[in-house]
Amino acid sequence: MAKLFVIIPAFNEADTIGSVLEDIPTKLEGVSEVVRVVVDDGSSDDTAKIARKTGAVVLRHSYNQGVGTAMATGLTYALKSGADAAVNIDADGQFEAEEIKALIKPILAGKADLAAGNRFVEGRPPNMPLSKYWGNKLMGRFVSFLIGGRFQDVSCGFRAYSRNALLNLNLFGKFTYTQEMFIDLSYKGLAIQSVPVKVKYFKERESKVAGNLWKYGWKTLAIIIRSIVYYQPLKFFAYPGIFLMLIGFGFVGFLIGHKLFIGSYSPYKAFGFIGGGLAMFGLLLVLIGLLADILDRVRQTQEKILYFEKKREYCPTHKGAGLGDRILR
Repeated sequence: MAKLFVIIPAFNEADTIGSVLEDIPTKLEGVSEVVRVVVDDGSSDDTAKIARKTGAVVLRHSYNQGVGTAMATGLTYALKSGADAAVNIDADGQFEAEEIKALIKPILAGKADLAAGNRFVEGRPPNMPLSKYWGNKLMGRFVSFLIGGRFQDVSCGFRAYSRNALLNLNLFGKFTYTQEMFIDLSYKGLAIQSVPVKVKYFKERESKVAGNLWKYGWKTLAIIIRSIVYYQPLKFFAYPGIFLMLIGFGFVGFLIGHKLFIGSYSPYKAFGFIGGGLAMFGLLLVLIGLLADILDRVRQTQEKILYFEKKREYCPTHKGAGLGDRILR
């Protein structure tokens, strides 16, 4: 039987946090205990007070640090408290808590380390802005391309995790965590499965994370680019570098050919400087890529050490293979 932690990042959600907590099921098949955890991310209203009244554990940030940091706080607490599995759900009442049962099913069965909610199985949800829908679809295709998978929805805030996923996760994005988590766990070889979920969009409410679509898009893109540099530095630097070197060699080759056949560098002398500059810059990128690749191998070793340190510190009672336990590659 698993000990399940339900983590709810919240920022000024006094109007909805009580009903969300009350709707969380306390009895689930294969689960011995359900612990509700609210991470109050610097709220100025009664979010924390209302959450405590329902009996939930409340973790407070002294100021607003972003949903990514709030998630990291909640996941770390779950690990320290002996979680076998965890679920996160939004505090605004968009999702139906009864669907936690479907989300944790592949986790408890050992078929997935991350079960991510998919809001788009039946197309665009009612009242979801068209721009946000297509933005999510585009992001899903982009992340799917990066990780070599096929996922419709990589931005849903309703997910379930195995203990192994919690041990492997190292999140750095303060603004959000959803796409970064897909990339992180995928590159570590953990199993990810989509689970259809229902979602409600309220015309009068604005998302605290994605309210400004352009700002959300730019910040999310920055997190994704950083993740690519982090996990595939050789491809990120060396491939463009080789491409620039080839263009540079092309310019220089044309100039040399012109000299051989025409007998003069004029009027293409500038091609030599352009080609030489591109080739040198490309070579620099290749060298940076090689150096970054060496550092990436160091990072992988450090993450393996961190995995075992987390397991030793947070899961001392779990010996041998546990719920979804697999060592990252």
